[in-house]
Amino acid sequence: MLLPASPAQNQLLAALPANVGSRLLPQLEHVPMELGKVLCESGSRPQHVYFPTTCIVSLLHSMKNGASLESAIVGNDGMIGIALVMGGNTTPDRAVVRSAGHGYRLKAQHVKDEFDRAGPFMHLLLRYTQALLTQITQSAACNRHHSVNQQLCRWLLLSLDRLPARDMAITQEAIANMLGVRREGVTEAAGNLQHAGLISCRRGHISVLDRPGLEARSCECYAVVKRESDRLLSISASVGMA
Repeated sequence: MLLPASPAQNQLLAALPANVGSRLLPQLEHVPMELGKVLCESGSRPQHVYFPTTCIVSLLHSMKNGASLESAIVGNDGMIGIALVMGGNTTPDRAVVRSAGHGYRLKAQHVKDEFDRAGPFMHLLLRYTQALLTQITQSAACNRHHSVNQQLCRWLLLSLDRLPARDMAITQEAIANMLGVRREGVTEAAGNLQHAGLISCRRGHISVLDRPGLEARSCECYAVVKRESDRLLSISASVGMA
C-alpha cells in the first residue's frame, strides 16, 4: 500500500521549523524518481535540489575509464545538491536514482536564499553535511578494508534506513558497480545472505527479512554511520516541526 505523498516523509523537510517551512514548503514540487534517472552531473550547476522520500539516490565518482564508485547513499534522510550551499556553484558528484520512488524538488535559489539567512535552516544543512561526510569517509574505509560480504551488509542496512519499506528495486550488478567489486562477488555474498534467511532475492529486487541478522554480519562501519546520523538527526528533530 502506497503512503500519500508528503514532505514530512523526508527527514530534513520534517525537521524544518515552522517559520522556515512556511517559506519553503509551498515552493516544493512533487516529482517521480525513475530508476536510472540522473538528477545532476558531476561539474554541473544544478537548478534544483532534491529531497527523496521513497527512493534511493547514489552519489557517484566517475573515473576516466568509465568506471564509477559510489561515495554515499541519499534517501529520505537527506538532500541532493548540498554542494550548492557549501560555497561552490557546482557539484562534484553524479547523482543517479538506484531504487525508484518519489521525492520533492526545490529551486536552488530558494535553498540558497534561506541558507543565507544564517538561521535554523543553515544549521540543519550543516549537520546533515557532517552526517554525509561521515558516510563518505566510512564507506571509503570499508571498501578498502572489509570483505564483499561485509560491504553488502553495510550497503543494505544503509539503504534500509533511508527507505520506508524493506523491499528495494535494484540489481546485483548495480550494487557491484557501486561497491567497485565484481558482480560474481556480490552474487556469492547475496546468495550466502539468502541461504541464511536474511534476505530474499528475485530478479531486480532485494527484500530484507532479518535486519538484526544483517547487523550481526556487518562490519563496524555501518554502526559508525548510523550512530552519527541518529545523533545529528535528533538535534534536528528537536528544533523541527511539531
